[in-house]
Amino acid sequence: MSTLVVIGYDNQFTAEEVRLKLRKLQREYLLDIEDAVVAVKDDAGKVKLNQAVNLTAAGALSGGFWGSLIGLIFLNPLLGLAVGAASGAVSGALADIGIDDNFMKDLASTLKPGSSALFVLVRKATPDKVLEELAGTGGTVLKTSLSHEDEARLQAALKGTKL
Repeated sequence: MSTLVVIGYDNQFTAEEVRLKLRKLQREYLLDIEDAVVAVKDDAGKVKLNQAVNLTAAGALSGGFWGSLIGLIFLNPLLGLAVGAASGAVSGALADIGIDDNFMKDLASTLKPGSSALFVLVRKATPDKVLEELAGTGGTVLKTSLSHEDEARLQAALKGTKL
């Protein structure tokens, strides 16, 4: 079962920096991330989600490949490429994997302008190594499915204190 953690930051850049640290931990096999999204609320109050994976582009690429292949079979690869890419882009845009976009936008709308939030869905983690890497990065735990004890340990690590 995956664990949801949402951390709010006072500026627009720290959430992205922390997401990069988490990706580094994932490359070192200390963390298995299902989804990681940065939500930024700009000074005008508009919320923008920065997804780790662009599903529209991935769908277009996949659809273009399969469309070209089918087009080659029917001797019209360009038409197959165009139709495949378009249908792949549409299906990619409609697909929603990981954390629900509406949930993220609703929670991010409660942030103050000029701030950001990091939404992470974690499958598995090595908690002591992850907390060590996140130590002193700041931020406040906004929402989580962690136990109260684990949430307190995470918050203490973010502040750079020991629990």
